Amino acid sequence: MNLRLPLDSAKRHRPHTTDGARTPHAARPLRRWRHLREQLILFGGFTLLGIGCLSWAAIALPLLPLFRCCRAARFGRRVAMLGFRTYLFALHLMGAARFDLTALDELRDAGPLILAANHPGLLDAPMVLSRLPNVVCILKASLLDNVFWGAGARLACYIRNDRFLGSVHQAIDELGQGSQLLLFPEGSRTSHPPLDRFLAGAAIMAHRSGMPVQTLIIEQDTRFLGKGQPLFACPDMPMHFRIRLGRRFDAPTDPREFTRNLHAYFEQELRVTAEAVSP
Repeated sequence: MNLRLPLDSAKRHRPHTTDGARTPHAARPLRRWRHLREQLILFGGFTLLGIGCLSWAAIALPLLPLFRCCRAARFGRRVAMLGFRTYLFALHLMGAARFDLTALDELRDAGPLILAANHPGLLDAPMVLSRLPNVVCILKASLLDNVFWGAGARLACYIRNDRFLGSVHQAIDELGQGSQLLLFPEGSRTSHPPLDRFLAGAAIMAHRSGMPVQTLIIEQDTRFLGKGQPLFACPDMPMHFRIRLGRRFDAPTDPREFTRNLHAYFEQELRVTAEAVSP
């Protein structure tokens, strides 16, 4: 995949001109058609996601009292994998995005791991979940109460983030049962690219559980669905996303030092990516 540099929307949609010339008259209809097409794709993508999530929520909600948690988790996580994989494939067919996620397939049979990733946008978790069948996420508590996401997330036994000690204990229990734990050390989407300050949660969970930390490097050529970006601002399409496997760290003995080292590692990897796509 060839990653392009993120460009602002004005630069993306401006036809090429020379010597300060104005946009040729003949190019204007093509420009308007391209903008309309991308708007239709954008709203189509949101509509498809909303319908899919609501449909699964309607099925998952009555199943919650019928399943024991371990059976519900296996079932809910596999449905999440298939659902998100279908959604990303639909985005590909519509011409909205291209995804290179095959590196994640190496982790399917890798056993319990803590998966730590940078967090540039809202598609980060769905991309990981679309390839791995037994991943438990740490989610914002509001998402577990959301009409779109809540029932499916509870069925998959995802972990809410508003109870620190409870979240840590639940995460350790899930790792002990063979699950893989996905979390974002920044705690939220990146506010100041390429990377925000890391929280110590990943280091503490790795320290207490004794599990290794597998880093995931998320690369993309767009700020679409990034923090502070307008939800319905139409991006340049197709967008390109890639996840590659980074270094696997052993369980730390000093969580604070590990957090600093982990942040420095991600900074270095993202700097290499930026240099690789610079003209």
